[in-house]
Amino acid sequence: MRKIRNEELGRLTPDEFARAERMPVIVVLDNVRSMQNVGAFFRTGDAFAVERIVLCGITAVPPSREIHKTALGAELTVDWSYRASAAECVEELRAEGCAVYAVEQVEGAVPLDRFVPEPGRRYALVFGNEVDGVSQQVADRSDGALEIPQAGTKHSLNVAVSGGVVLWNFFCRIRPKR
Repeated sequence: MRKIRNEELGRLTPDEFARAERMPVIVVLDNVRSMQNVGAFFRTGDAFAVERIVLCGITAVPPSREIHKTALGAELTVDWSYRASAAECVEELRAEGCAVYAVEQVEGAVPLDRFVPEPGRRYALVFGNEVDGVSQQVADRSDGALEIPQAGTKHSLNVAVSGGVVLWNFFCRIRPKR
């Protein structure tokens, strides 16, 4: 089997991507401290055509050499904004009509494999700090929570890995039409 060259993949140009339909998902990063994790979210957000990323609290913002190193330029193709407070951001998104879900291990969390996104609904998915997770203030303001089922001995995944898993799941179910 022959590896496919990048030129053969038929990817959109940045201008085409800017005009393309987006998956109705907004990613909210609640105090994510690692710039490499932030960059990974930009790269994953580009891959799955998220609507935008909202960077909150201590989460670093572009331009940043460390973010760019992991994002590989996706910080230039994915819309983003900054909010000082993730809790206030969640309130704003709910007021805009988004269903807000914390990706967190909390009482009543729905296992990701059992969650079925509603067609035509916009979602905001909140991912939390590498140590503390999604803040309690944000969890309290969310419409619900999603948990990634796991079978090993560890209690969590890296936040950027969690982002890839959750966004892939949403993409499989509500991907934008091309």
